[in-house]
Amino acid sequence: MKFVQAYRNIFVFCFVCALFFGFSASSIAQQIPVKEPVLTRILFVFDASQSMLGKWQSGAKIDVAKKLMTQMLDSLSKINNLEVALRVYGHQKPYPPKDCDDSKLEVPFSKNNYVKIKAKLKSLVPRGTTPIAQSITQCAKDFPDTKARNVLILITDGIEECGGDPCAASLALQKKGVVLKPFVIGMGIDEKFMKTFDCIGDYYEASNEESFRKILNVVISQALNPTTAQVNLLDMYGRATETNVNMSFYNRVSEGLKYNFVHTFNDKGVPDTLKIDPLIQYKIKVHTIPPVEKDSIKLTAGKHTIIAIPTPQGDLFPKSEQASENRKLLCIVRKAGDPNTLNVQEFNTKQKYLVGTYDLEILCLPRIKIKDVEISQSHTTTIQIPQPGVMTFLSNSVGYGSVYLEDENGLTLLDNLNEGLTQETLVLQPGNYRVVFRPKNSKLSLYTIDKTFKIISGVSSSINLY
Repeated sequence: MKFVQAYRNIFVFCFVCALFFGFSASSIAQQIPVKEPVLTRILFVFDASQSMLGKWQSGAKIDVAKKLMTQMLDSLSKINNLEVALRVYGHQKPYPPKDCDDSKLEVPFSKNNYVKIKAKLKSLVPRGTTPIAQSITQCAKDFPDTKARNVLILITDGIEECGGDPCAASLALQKKGVVLKPFVIGMGIDEKFMKTFDCIGDYYEASNEESFRKILNVVISQALNPTTAQVNLLDMYGRATETNVNMSFYNRVSEGLKYNFVHTFNDKGVPDTLKIDPLIQYKIKVHTIPPVEKDSIKLTAGKHTIIAIPTPQGDLFPKSEQASENRKLLCIVRKAGDPNTLNVQEFNTKQKYLVGTYDLEILCLPRIKIKDVEISQSHTTTIQIPQPGVMTFLSNSVGYGSVYLEDENGLTLLDNLNEGLTQETLVLQPGNYRVVFRPKNSKLSLYTIDKTFKIISGVSSSINLY
């Protein structure tokens, strides 16, 4: 019987543990954000102009392109979170005469439209001219207006024939954020014209059928796969020791924000690995104080890229044993010699700044200005001001009054008393002061009250304004 009871106790204990850990795992899982996979859209812009009738190894260029495109589409149809579409130019009107509007979205984006695209490719007959710029411009309306990675792949065997500017057209799409940097696959293009495609996007020249097959696979791989990078935030000795700061990745062309990452080290003690889109040229802004930017960062798809950004930092710790009435004492921080406010820091808190020299303005009464404060690598610079004192001003009636600092420079206005109060308290730094007051109901300046007083650190006192 005792054995049965013990068994029951063990069973209950295990059941409770299972429930506890189950709920704990569930609650933890709910706290971890799950990012939805990003949809990728690939728009193929396909050259069906007359020149595509030119011969290659196993047949006309158009036939080779059709065959390899069809094989590639069969592979793409098995990939999730991917949609494709087909725009064709040079296929509707015969040449001559030249028709520079001969460009059409033949198969729009949709799920499972691969059969339609293959059927359209099969039916294409090269007829017309090569309006590349017009076709790229028309692509702006081909992509649905939803968040996705929009990729454009141009397949052509010729250069612009309608006087347009393909480079400007491509740049306009990228600046608007319509597409990422396009890919261009050239099919036997004359070497002297190849450089004209570099400004459109990443250009690949296929000199024969086999190289076209390989290039098409490479381009698709780059279009679909993210790559990895790590950001090394360097101290003044060139070591990757700085961390725990947000980094904003901007698309350098469109200037749109792409990612935000709070920098960290992984369990091996090195900067964490980031998965980011390799089709974008980035500008990174590291939100140190002041911020640090690194421009024109280009990644290579499939390769791990290390991005080094110097961000040497130290801490500033403004310290004061303050009176309870003024707990939130603030300090304005500026670069040395620069009038612009860099940061407003609360006293008795630490804040990191880039290594350098700063000017401080402490918002106490009177204000204290400290110039050329040095922030050193991995060092805490402590700035301490005297403990203030407290003065309470008492009057029999409301009136007009002001408090002044009195020193070798004369009187400096610090604060005007509230004309609606008969009692008011100020927290002041140690020093010599003067208060000037006239009751509101007194119509003669003769009744002005003028008194001096002294503030001692940590001492509270009062003064009668009558």
